[in-house]
Amino acid sequence: MSIYLVTGGAGFIGSHLAAELTRRGDRVRVVDNLSTGKRQNLAAAPGAELVEGDLADVDVARRAVAGVDYVLHQAAIPSVPRSVQDPITSNRSNIDATLSVLVAARDAGVKRLVYAGSSSAYGDTPTLPKHEDMATSPLSPYALQKLVGEQYGRMFTRLYGFETVTIRYFNVFGPRQDPSSPYSGVISLFISALVEGRSPTIFGDGEQTRDFTYVANVVDGVLRACHAPRVAGETINVATGGRISLNDLFATLKALTGGAGDPIYAEARAGDVKHSQADISKAHRLLGYEPIVSFEEGLKRTLDWHQSSERAPAAS
Repeated sequence: MSIYLVTGGAGFIGSHLAAELTRRGDRVRVVDNLSTGKRQNLAAAPGAELVEGDLADVDVARRAVAGVDYVLHQAAIPSVPRSVQDPITSNRSNIDATLSVLVAARDAGVKRLVYAGSSSAYGDTPTLPKHEDMATSPLSPYALQKLVGEQYGRMFTRLYGFETVTIRYFNVFGPRQDPSSPYSGVISLFISALVEGRSPTIFGDGEQTRDFTYVANVVDGVLRACHAPRVAGETINVATGGRISLNDLFATLKALTGGAGDPIYAEARAGDVKHSQADISKAHRLLGYEPIVSFEEGLKRTLDWHQSSERAPAAS
């Protein structure tokens, strides 16, 4: 039985990873400072051990990785607007903590670390779909910080022989994504507004497109990256390979929820990219990855969770 550390495991994606590992019968440890993660999210991963603390503190990182086989490094402040407003705090969470975890994991003899990268690293280059060999062009502190994290991982593989893999995420959505935060994913914000009879805000003209990816697909890709051969040092897109505009997304959710009203349009936000779509051929080639939940099915599952009166933790 392997022991997995999920950093940020009380958060949205981290709690889904912890839940799936628990379901498979593996031992799970979670480290989280609970600044954005929620203790109740861990109800989906019964038996998971929780270490509370700030991973930018190397002593916390060392305690968290002790005896661990694999590290799934999800801990971050995953928000472009927050990084624009407060780049120093974002830097501590997204770079300082990542370096602490890399050093601690290397020294503890961890077999492999899988890092949560971000499609924001590609920036606003016009080429679609985005492929891993493209030049990066981050537009925000968050995008730059996530890119530095993956470069640190690649360097640790080349310099120290410590195996790392970066999975670049594309607009992940699903149950347990916090709709109460203004920095939450747009699908969560749209559904919450429509269910409550409010008009959501769209920043820009709404014609920007995203490759929205249901969280179970990300979980599958990350866990494949833990054990796939000959992927150390690689950066790999995990997404669905499609794209939809925010205007079309809103219309789809409006129809599904039976909501009324129209969105409120506001000035485009600094640091946001216009179009994003993943080329997932490398994930297929190296990981055997294919999306297991379609965008449409993911929307239905997410909407069911939002509309459930109990808001029980959902399985991945």
